[in-house]
Amino acid sequence: MKALFTILRILTVIVLTGSPVGQARAATTAPSEGRSTVALTTSVTNATDAAAGTMAETPNTAIVPVSRDGRALNRQNTVLQRARDNQGPCDIVFIGDSITQGWEVNGTNVWERYYGNRKCLNLGVGGDRTQHVLWRFENGQLDGLDPKAAVLLIGTNNSNRDDNSEAEILEGVLAVVKQIRERLPDTRLLVVGIFPRGQTFSAQRGKVLQVNQALAKVADGKMIYYIDFGSDLIEPDGSLSRDIMPDYLHLSERGYAIWAAAMEPILQELISAN
Repeated sequence: MKALFTILRILTVIVLTGSPVGQARAATTAPSEGRSTVALTTSVTNATDAAAGTMAETPNTAIVPVSRDGRALNRQNTVLQRARDNQGPCDIVFIGDSITQGWEVNGTNVWERYYGNRKCLNLGVGGDRTQHVLWRFENGQLDGLDPKAAVLLIGTNNSNRDDNSEAEILEGVLAVVKQIRERLPDTRLLVVGIFPRGQTFSAQRGKVLQVNQALAKVADGKMIYYIDFGSDLIEPDGSLSRDIMPDYLHLSERGYAIWAAAMEPILQELISAN
């Protein structure tokens, strides 16, 4: 962006004073006209500098905590209260968006099979982005909890349209990871790669894949672990089946079974380590 504004300044100066016509005019320009040319050039330069400053100051929305509103506010309040009602030790907390919340819908049977004999908390809120999870953390979502393990799946809603770039989404997810580690220092964290979405190949899928490639680097094999089983969710031709994702985004019961089976060996290890 800085290079673009530099080019604009150069072109402005060339057009006003450096072209053959500009040079011919400069040779015959009255002093007042010369001052006008300088003033115009200065104004353009100041305007481009101001625009560059504005662009540089634009924050990454994925890391600025913000509350939900509208219908989602009820669910946000529900999971905040759920944390307050379950203070102290537990086995696993699940943190995320509607895909995590969906354990209570299409994933109910799978949840009972894998987590029914464990103390687990579902802290998923439909429509959440990284900034919403950060807001929940600032407002007590993890306060008083002492889980052995945490499962984090977040970021797919940040990938919508041009809302956030790959780098911004990565920064948002890493900000969430950082907060979990600071607020739950004794909890081992399993970060789940963002799931593929959309019926078939798309730019949005490419965005998600690029985020996942970088996100995998967060694992340290001690307190932070990473898993990506996106290839288990797609068909051999790259498409998504409605049997796994009925709307090409949210999981069916079969999809939740794939998720649970993929995580179980790691979760057993993380829980037993505590």
